[in-house]
Amino acid sequence: MKSKLLVALVSVLVAVATNSYAGKDGVDFPQGYRNWLHVKSMLIQPGHALENPFQGIHHIYANGKAATGLKTGTYADGSVLVFDLLNYAEKDKTIQEGERKLVGIMHKDSAKYSGTGGWGFEGFAGNSKTERLVKDGGKSCFGCHAPEKGKDYVFSALRD
Repeated sequence: MKSKLLVALVSVLVAVATNSYAGKDGVDFPQGYRNWLHVKSMLIQPGHALENPFQGIHHIYANGKAATGLKTGTYADGSVLVFDLLNYAEKDKTIQEGERKLVGIMHKDSAKYSGTGGWGFEGFAGNSKTERLVKDGGKSCFGCHAPEKGKDYVFSALRD
């Protein structure tokens, strides 16, 4: 019993130590996001400027607050946008979803993430809800989103 408890405690401490951004300032995995508003889908193919690392099928989801922001252009704290990035395969003249590459998240919290335009950024590897990909507090993500300042750093828009 004591050895199991010790192993569990060590596992938690290792997870916290290796994911300090996650513990203090990180963005949580968005449970149930596939039930949110589906904003759009997009395919990035070889030759695109963002091919590495974003080649694949992107499905974009918005929670209720983010859906309002997509309509108004103003995102309230608590807005969450998710992009679900999947590999793809061409088969029988179709493009079909493959394995998940990552789940990327933008979470609006103006005070907590003031250094990155009010948005927290995170990526989770593959199907993992714990393996975090963002190692710099979201600065590299924000660097790409900065040109979209006039749209509160959001690339996506609702279709008419």
